[in-house]
Amino acid sequence: MVVLRDLGLDSNFRKPIRLPKLSDLELIAVNLTSEYLSIGIEYLLFRVLPNKLYNKIERSVYNRRKRNLLPIIEEVRMKLSDKFNESETYFIVDSKPLEAAKLSRSNRSFICKESYYSVPNKDYCASQQMHYYGYKLHAVCSANSIFKSIDLSKVSVQDIHYLKDIKQQFSNCTIIAERG
Repeated sequence: MVVLRDLGLDSNFRKPIRLPKLSDLELIAVNLTSEYLSIGIEYLLFRVLPNKLYNKIERSVYNRRKRNLLPIIEEVRMKLSDKFNESETYFIVDSKPLEAAKLSRSNRSFICKESYYSVPNKDYCASQQMHYYGYKLHAVCSANSIFKSIDLSKVSVQDIHYLKDIKQQFSNCTIIAERG
């Protein structure tokens, strides 16, 4: 939580009518700690939490407040990433296929087809030797395994074109990517 305070964050981002027992900053610290410890299930998180924190918030209230704070949590995550990566000179870029639906159901699937730019499409992944229908997940991380950027794109976007898109975000560093 000291790191979060060093980033210049207030203890409560929203102005609640009634001051909660667990501040927004503490809630974000608990959330980031649970992600770091790979605790993805809130039930397990609340079994592991110390009594000091457990008595401050209910699980359903925690979940609702966490969803309301998602934009701020993302901003905190980006600030932490920038702080940890400020002296980093090497970054690694890779992509992975994300299957939205089975290939046999792709013509009947309505997943993300509300607008043209978000429609998934079909492609072949040579490394996994499979055809799939979905998206591509692009990740940029430092040599110390700290993620700098994560993006989703259509399958048709080649890795080389993604590198052209992120070229402006990264300067004075070396970007390592696979040949594909």
